Amino acid sequence: MAKYVGAIDQGTTSTRFIVFDRDGEIIALDQREHAQIYPRPGWVEHDANEIWRNTRLVIDGALAKAALAKADLVAIGVTNQRETTLLWDRKTGAPLYNAIVWMDTRTDQLVARYSKDGGKDRLRAPTGLPLATYFSGLKLAWLLENVPGARAKAEAGEALFGTMDSWLIWNLTGGAHLTDATNASRTQLMNIETLDWDDSILELFNIPRACLPQIRSSSEVYGACVGALEGVPVAGALGDQHGALLGQACLTPGEAKNTYGTGCFLLMNTGERPCRSTRGLITTLGYRLGEGKPVYALEGSIAIAGALVQWLRDNLGIIERSSDVEALAKSVEDNGDVYFVPAFSGLYAPRWQERARGVIAGLTRFSNKGHIARAALEAAAYQTREVLAAMVEDSGVQIAELRVDGGMAVNELLMQFQADILGAPVVRPKCIETTALGAAYAAGLAVGYWKSVNDIAANWRADRRWRPQMIAGERERLVASWEKAVARSLDWKQ
Repeated sequence: MAKYVGAIDQGTTSTRFIVFDRDGEIIALDQREHAQIYPRPGWVEHDANEIWRNTRLVIDGALAKAALAKADLVAIGVTNQRETTLLWDRKTGAPLYNAIVWMDTRTDQLVARYSKDGGKDRLRAPTGLPLATYFSGLKLAWLLENVPGARAKAEAGEALFGTMDSWLIWNLTGGAHLTDATNASRTQLMNIETLDWDDSILELFNIPRACLPQIRSSSEVYGACVGALEGVPVAGALGDQHGALLGQACLTPGEAKNTYGTGCFLLMNTGERPCRSTRGLITTLGYRLGEGKPVYALEGSIAIAGALVQWLRDNLGIIERSSDVEALAKSVEDNGDVYFVPAFSGLYAPRWQERARGVIAGLTRFSNKGHIARAALEAAAYQTREVLAAMVEDSGVQIAELRVDGGMAVNELLMQFQADILGAPVVRPKCIETTALGAAYAAGLAVGYWKSVNDIAANWRADRRWRPQMIAGERERLVASWEKAVARSLDWKQ
């Protein structure tokens, strides 16, 4: 009987379980959305218990759809929304507070406090990251300062910190408290050279080491499942964008991918040494497979991409389903000189402007909901262009093509505009679930289901390629107008 690898894809808006075969083809998929909790402006939370319930349901659902049993799985991997931060009780397993989501901005005062001495880049050398509300470490510091009893429990090792990979692995295995090096690299607490927690940063943020998980590689057996998947090895974990980097077979320096999800995340493989950015990008761990050397990446993180389409649906009500946005955008010939800067929680790379806020610029009586929909799609492409330009400058490598994945990669209007505004080809693979596929690869490599990364490279196949069609003068005009709109979004929040 054929054997398969499963992957839990725990994302910002939903959780999925996907079963893959040896060719990287999807055998089964199940998905459930979870609630988005907004206690105050700028605050975003998730119910971690709801996410764990959904995880069990989607595992059962996917296996049932393909008439599979746990014995059909050789291993499972985990990929997750990064930076989302949780603190839970070691004995009861109960969260001490809701999970604080990566896009939450409540730590802005902590960023300001720690930036006073040395500026926002004071921790770039050891971590590759600027001080920003984005990363997990300051979210944990906030929890320790604001949740009654949290600090005492954390210091005693009775409260455990983790990103969502840690939470799921802890529940799946019945108590293994660990994280992989990619997720650890997003906390701003790990030294990216040593791949260990940095004691000087822990002291700076007043975070006790006792609450932190053990850092492991992205591909090794972490433990066996308990419960419905009893005995199945949990053998891989990657932050979602690192999973997509591996799933897109970006295995050599200079290869890059962009994932269009809730946010937009462009990563480029830079090899076995960190590439330090001078243009607002993040230096991060790409992945580490078993005992192999770590592979590093440059990353540009965009906070709002697919989330903007959800906003059109849920807040404005101009579409009923997210998939309706392409038809609405196609109802107009162009954007009508309308530009949408979705700085709902500030701007991330390459600008790092926490005080920016969203604007729709260029509105006239001629403007209609089609123009707004088109501007919303184009916003993802403009932001990607900015990040890619910074990446090329930092690395000195011209990218021959951009590999794309994620939910918005099925939007052909967006993909053509992305190629046009980049002036470079955009390529979508046959399997766009590359985030989960990367986690499956990591788990499968750990148990010998795939023998080496050569198997990953052999599985990658292109589905569609878009080539630029826009003349240079039009591209320059559009980019200049976008820059004007961005300028109006800056320093809105005082």
